[in-house]
Amino acid sequence: MAESERQTGSPEEATPPLCQSFMIPKKEIHMVPDMAKWKRSQAYADYIGFILTLNEGVKGKKLTCEYKVSEPIEKLVELLDTLDRWIDETPPVNQPSRFGNKAFRTWYAKLDQVNTREPFVVVFKEAENLVKTVIPEHVAEAAPEVAVYLKESVGNSTRIDYGTGHEAAFAAFLCCLCKIGVLRVDDQLAIVFKVFNRYLEVMRKLQKTYRMEPAGSQGVWGLDDFQFLPFIWGSSQLIGIEVDCVYNEGLEQEETRRFDIGWYLKDRHLNFFSEHPNLEPRHFVDEKVVNENHKDYMFLECILFITEMKTGPFAEHSNQLWNISAVPSWSKVNQGLIRMYKAEPHSPFIPLYLQLEKVTKHLATLQGRSDQEQLLMQVLPTLIDSDRTSAVLLASSAFSLTLCVARRAAAY
Repeated sequence: MAESERQTGSPEEATPPLCQSFMIPKKEIHMVPDMAKWKRSQAYADYIGFILTLNEGVKGKKLTCEYKVSEPIEKLVELLDTLDRWIDETPPVNQPSRFGNKAFRTWYAKLDQVNTREPFVVVFKEAENLVKTVIPEHVAEAAPEVAVYLKESVGNSTRIDYGTGHEAAFAAFLCCLCKIGVLRVDDQLAIVFKVFNRYLEVMRKLQKTYRMEPAGSQGVWGLDDFQFLPFIWGSSQLIGIEVDCVYNEGLEQEETRRFDIGWYLKDRHLNFFSEHPNLEPRHFVDEKVVNENHKDYMFLECILFITEMKTGPFAEHSNQLWNISAVPSWSKVNQGLIRMYKAEPHSPFIPLYLQLEKVTKHLATLQGRSDQEQLLMQVLPTLIDSDRTSAVLLASSAFSLTLCVARRAAAY
């Protein structure tokens, strides 16, 4: 259960950043070779660092655990509640086609609705107004840029579809809020358990209400038609009990060091985790286990939604997940999913996200990244892949092949 608190913040934290530069995102990737630019960009490093930091933060913790809810978190939930209310106000229309209800375009148009703000005659789009309710006045100029990621996170109004690229846009939206100082280090659990989980609820309601098509779905060869991140963070939740430990730095000394993967972790220790004592990967294909535990774990909540939306044997409509159930431990599942995620193009999102490099560079967490990455290479080598796209794709393919072999071996 979340515990609500209001943050007053220190004077130093309340000081507006000194250097800011914002601009409307634009398309940066036009051809396949341009992907190399994305892989080498600071934006890619920041985004992956953000995902991995939250992955570490939720290890061994249930959705119902105690965590602090700051004022920005509450405002983000209110923003998502507004999107949810719009769904109720925009019922689906009768049409010959079963999928892609055109009422979604009416719902989506509300994000582009133009409003004026008094006492000055200033025109704002509704998406920008929603963002302005979350961010403080001294970074209000960031609203037009950040609002683009919010709009991209709810699906495509032309195709009436939704996929992992839109999900990634919402993660980028949250990452932007971190980079401009709206969200802070002690918001980690609330970001995943409160905000992102509420986002999933709204997106699932959109998908069911307007019968949205999956964007870029790989069918049975894909992990899921709509989501990816809740499988990563959900598998991390199931890794289990937290154990503090000290690691040996070379042959000189043994000491505790800061573990930071691109964001602002302040804990000066490393955490290692044992497996969940009751739930193993093989259990998530058991309907009874899912029904009893889905409120505590994002991974099982995703499985429940899949079984509600699809019919037939689980091994047939979700073959990749069926194969994953043969992996012996949640830590290996988590590591493999991270490799797969790095290999995913998230095409609707990449052209926009490159502009995140243009967001303010005032955060001290962007300093010393090379040292942090070297530390990651020593402690968690499985989480850091080669910069080359081919190497990442090879790792993902090898992981998928291993899952298939393991699943077939377990059947005998």
